[in-house]
Amino acid sequence: MHLWAQIEIHATFLAFVALAVYAQALTGFALALILLGLVGATNLVPLTDAVNASTLTGFCTAWMFLHRRGSLHVERVLVPTLIASVAGVVAGALLVGWLAATAYQLLRLVLGISIVACALSLWRAAQPLPAMSSPGAFAFTGGLAGLLGGMFSAGGPPLVYLLYRQPKPLGWAREQLMVFFAFSTTLRLLVVVPSGQISLFDLQLAAMGTSEPRIYFVTPTNNTSVSSSTNLAFELAAWAGTGRWATGPTAGSSSPPAPSATPTRWRRSSSS
Repeated sequence: MHLWAQIEIHATFLAFVALAVYAQALTGFALALILLGLVGATNLVPLTDAVNASTLTGFCTAWMFLHRRGSLHVERVLVPTLIASVAGVVAGALLVGWLAATAYQLLRLVLGISIVACALSLWRAAQPLPAMSSPGAFAFTGGLAGLLGGMFSAGGPPLVYLLYRQPKPLGWAREQLMVFFAFSTTLRLLVVVPSGQISLFDLQLAAMGTSEPRIYFVTPTNNTSVSSSTNLAFELAAWAGTGRWATGPTAGSSSPPAPSATPTRWRRSSSS
């Protein structure tokens, strides 16, 4: 029975990854947002495992995209964003580890609120600005995106809202997003790996995600409009986020998912 439960978990997670990667390929973002929303809605695996697997999958997706582009070009306007995101990523990665150990239900609640808020921010494509935003705006957005990236590996929405408003082509915005994802996922791994937060189960989930063919053969297309991109992300993320609220643990519960529905590693840790 345990074997069939494992197969069901892995098969379902692989289907979630396929949907999230497909959305990422069309929009240039939303992989972690949609993947974590689906995992939260179904209570499939522990949240921290899903976040770590999402980080590894996003790491491979971003660096593969940049490798296929042939050259890494970081715009000067993105430098304040990257610098400000460092503190956010580190703080978020440490915070999610602490919440997972002390207030798991609160962590799920924060995830649900974050998904719904990010989905609402993507509801309508913002009108382009007449001029580039200030370095301060990029730095503030980088700090917020870094915090979400450190906690849930989902720092895209704040940066999407800013970049898509710049008077630049859509392809420019997507390329800078991938630069940020490559930077933030690398930094998050440098935090969680030495602290022992990555488990063998996380690597198994990530291996399924990175083996998804769409990561390698589908890349963002420049003929997809901002409106269709953000609307797709909003619809998927909003469904997943609201589903998380409906199917989460009962009110007042602070425990992780039921042992019978989770892998052996999680059952041992939850009983200690």
